[in-house]
Amino acid sequence: MSLNRFIVPILLAGVAFIGVLMFGLPIYNVWQQEMAGKAEMAKAEQNRKILVEEAKAKLEAEKLNAAAEIERAKGMAEAMRVENGTLSTTYNQYLFIRTLEKIADKGSLPQIIYVPSEGLTPIMDVSKNVGVDGLRR
Repeated sequence: MSLNRFIVPILLAGVAFIGVLMFGLPIYNVWQQEMAGKAEMAKAEQNRKILVEEAKAKLEAEKLNAAAEIERAKGMAEAMRVENGTLSTTYNQYLFIRTLEKIADKGSLPQIIYVPSEGLTPIMDVSKNVGVDGLRR
């Protein structure tokens, strides 16, 4: 009899525990999925906000680049006015060298092969001096 006194409560507790698990686990799983969905939604919203801010920063940078380009064009127009409205080969060579300096400052200067000609100055437009067959005229 003393053995039954311990077994029956243990069996009842086990059945009650199994019953709680049978009803509690599905509810917990649904709650867990809901929380995972909310976390994923918050993460997606944060990623979207980051993309929007990056796009705004790019737009602002492009506006500033456009303003710089306008100022550069104004400077070029002033330089052309000083040059009497014509672009001389000397000025074109100056622009070429300035562009090379800018590229070199960035560290991405490609290999340039300099072939002196026409009074030791570089040929700025090769197409003027090359015939149909590719030979220099």
